[in-house]
Amino acid sequence: MNNTYKLAFGLFILLVISLAWLESSEPEPINWTPSYTAGDKIALGSLVFYEHLQAAFPDSISQIKIPPYEYLNGNAANGTYFFLNDQVQFDKDELEDLLNWVSRGNRLFISSNGFGENLEDTLKISTAFFIRADDFQSRPALNLVNPRLKIEKAAEFDQDLPAVYFKKIDTVKHRVLGTASFGQEKPEEKVNFITTSFGNGEIYLHTTPQAFSNYFLLKEDNYRYVGNLLAYLTGNPLIWDAYYKSGKSFFTSPLYILRNNRSLKWAYYFVIIAAIAFILFEGKRKQRPIPVVTPPKNKSFEYTQTLAQLYLERKKFHELGLKKIALFMEYIRISLRLDTSEMNEEFYSKLAAKTENSMETTQRLFKRIINFQNAPENDRKEFLELSKSINSFKNNNGKS
Repeated sequence: MNNTYKLAFGLFILLVISLAWLESSEPEPINWTPSYTAGDKIALGSLVFYEHLQAAFPDSISQIKIPPYEYLNGNAANGTYFFLNDQVQFDKDELEDLLNWVSRGNRLFISSNGFGENLEDTLKISTAFFIRADDFQSRPALNLVNPRLKIEKAAEFDQDLPAVYFKKIDTVKHRVLGTASFGQEKPEEKVNFITTSFGNGEIYLHTTPQAFSNYFLLKEDNYRYVGNLLAYLTGNPLIWDAYYKSGKSFFTSPLYILRNNRSLKWAYYFVIIAAIAFILFEGKRKQRPIPVVTPPKNKSFEYTQTLAQLYLERKKFHELGLKKIALFMEYIRISLRLDTSEMNEEFYSKLAAKTENSMETTQRLFKRIINFQNAPENDRKEFLELSKSINSFKNNNGKS
């Protein structure tokens, strides 16, 4: 390595170290990934809310880490099944088991930006996204409708989020429990929390899962909104769903620890960059030449052509025709899956149907084949007519 390469390599390493130091010295950005897991401390995690649930439901809260279908078909307890995630969508069978469980006197609570087509069709509801046309913001102010639970100042979310509201509800069956207001000067109020009876049980639907996040609950007095909302769920044990979660409650990769620690992450990146630089500058000089190995050529076609030419030169048209017939019979057995041991009317009918030839054409072909086989000798003209008939028969259905 000459001096020019050494200088370039040194400048490159210095640049990488400088960039890594600048990046590692910046403050950690807020992670807005929607997680909603019980042990996640990020902005949209649910650690604070779950601790509040444990205080509100002492000794009567359980985590379910398996699909609801599997849980409900086991020893399912009675209570309130609590679902919290950015999307909660049940398939047809799972929803049927869940609604049967609710109809026996239990409660279902779902806070999500989407409830799935199956549940929406069953309850005759529909949701939509709201964005103000004047400032293109979606920052709702949440409150409850019940005068005893309504808070003096609506709980506000100061970050833009997917503002989902109920666009269509059945006012006869559904009861509005909460609203979300958008805008400061002329606020627009939308329904975001409803309940409905189902059999002997109740279903609660809430379209703002961000209200249960760490960021929302730790801001000013927003915890009062969630505390008053939980008043609808008291009296029954609470079943916390830990399966339908966008975040993960456990590490799925050894790199998770490295990538979630800034110092370890940049040390890991620096090792990778240094390894790549070493390969670029050192590997080129020490790599041995790789010999080019020419793969063997397939001579089958040339060999077949040579044999055919020998038969033609010696005028062995009868032997060549017999080989043509043998190949045709093998084609019928392998490609068309027909037995050639008995050539009767049933065989001709099946062969004609599979090759899209007429019955008359099929019988005529095999009559020519039989005559050719029974003849002691055949000339060039008879061989060419036989070959032409077989090729025409095979090509009729697009097969060569």
